[in-house]
Amino acid sequence: MNLTVAQGDFFGFIGPNGAGKSTTIRTLLGLIAPSKGSAQILGMDIRRQKEEILSRVGYMPSEASFYRNMRVGDVIKFSADMRRKDCRTKARNLCERLELDVNKKIRELSLGNRKKVSIVCALQHTPELCILDEPTSGLDPLMQRAFYAILEERNKDGATIFVSSHILSEVQRYCKHAAVIRAGRLLVSDSTQNLGHTDTKRVRLKGVKLPPDLPDMKDVQTDGDSVSFLYGGNLQDLLNVLTTLNLTDVSITEPDLEEIFMHYYG
Repeated sequence: MNLTVAQGDFFGFIGPNGAGKSTTIRTLLGLIAPSKGSAQILGMDIRRQKEEILSRVGYMPSEASFYRNMRVGDVIKFSADMRRKDCRTKARNLCERLELDVNKKIRELSLGNRKKVSIVCALQHTPELCILDEPTSGLDPLMQRAFYAILEERNKDGATIFVSSHILSEVQRYCKHAAVIRAGRLLVSDSTQNLGHTDTKRVRLKGVKLPPDLPDMKDVQTDGDSVSFLYGGNLQDLLNVLTTLNLTDVSITEPDLEEIFMHYYG
């Protein structure tokens, strides 16, 4: 793949589970040795200048492991000490905003609270580049909103944000640009506005056993008295047909990530 992320961007790296997002990130950070090709982060070569790159990057893995018997506050301080930085003020602010109890032991934490520890460790040293791999899995909706508010503030202060996700709605809501990866290959890289503009809807009908007679339908699925399909034609034509059916329920929504993949590249 060929991928460029501009300085100061809020960039989404999206694809289904197993698409290669984490592998790409781990390769960029030197956790996996590339078999060929080249890459630069902050103008530095990922092989020859790995330590300098890591000193200026905040990385949050999709699954972080901590010493189970350490207290949250000690883990966060340990992370800061490894960078030889005093991050107490920033760490305290992050913990307050994320409602993280620093006195609990890691083994007492839920998945969501372990995620919060990982967020604090990645952001407390105010990195100029934040690379966050599936950061919101396990966070409740309120904490997701608080987390992205923090990222937006960092981005406004000049930090570059690179977030991997399989949740398209997150990327569309917060990111300026995004790239889509599938099976290790880059499918598209564009602004999120262009990426999400498909003119295709997911239509679900209840009370009918057969799909309506409409052109521009695909991915038709039937289940008892329910029908679902992707529709890329004129919306008024769709509504005209639906008024002739004896429906008990109807929904017309934006397609999910897999369906957008199908629309673009199926």
